[in-house]
Amino acid sequence: MKQQTMTGVLCAGLFTLGISAANAALLSGQGTWETTLQGRDLDGNAATFEAYYDTTLDITWLADANAAGTMTWADANAWVAGLTLGGFNDWRLPKMVDTGEPGCNFANHDTDCGYNVQTGSASTTVYSEMASLWYDTLGNISFKDTAGVSSQPGWGLTNTGPFSNLQPVFYWSVEENDPNTAWNFSTNTGGQNINNYASLYAWAVRSGDVRVNTVPEPAAAWLFGTGLIGLLGVAIRKRSHEGAAI
Repeated sequence: MKQQTMTGVLCAGLFTLGISAANAALLSGQGTWETTLQGRDLDGNAATFEAYYDTTLDITWLADANAAGTMTWADANAWVAGLTLGGFNDWRLPKMVDTGEPGCNFANHDTDCGYNVQTGSASTTVYSEMASLWYDTLGNISFKDTAGVSSQPGWGLTNTGPFSNLQPVFYWSVEENDPNTAWNFSTNTGGQNINNYASLYAWAVRSGDVRVNTVPEPAAAWLFGTGLIGLLGVAIRKRSHEGAAI
């Protein structure tokens, strides 16, 4: 049964818990990130990555998870809409799907709101990009288990993967719930919900990959072709001279 939508102070009381005692770090062997996240260079310096392509979700995450600080949902959408990186200007906030009845259908597993929320399905439907990254790709554990028992062992943001400045805080989703509230995800507790907080964090993502397959410029291709023709002419003249000497 649909429970009452959580906003404002009620939402804060449920999801804004003490930060997990574990220190967040890059953990090898936890989650799938080592095989599903591929580094992408956006500034021409191949020694560093400014983004990571998520092969599971077919989206690209900005490497810096705190590139803009905190802001309102409207300002977060404006910031990401004006972002241009690597020649790409179609960045956005992470998506989620409001399943079941509209609004928060709170539960401790397999729903759109609460803990252990839906991440994806066998039919490749992505229910929450943030939840998929946090739970599946990074292998983090939510504050409550699927039975609703709090403080399960190992809960919290223990693995940040290769991302920089990934904080145990609230991050906006692109979906608005109503004119006063929008969806968000807690990278501290693993909780997804809706609220009307004035300032949350924003993380830029982009649909698809940002790797560009380079091809020769028309001028370069023309020069390459004329070079081959020149070499062919030299070879023909050389063979003609050799034939005349015989």
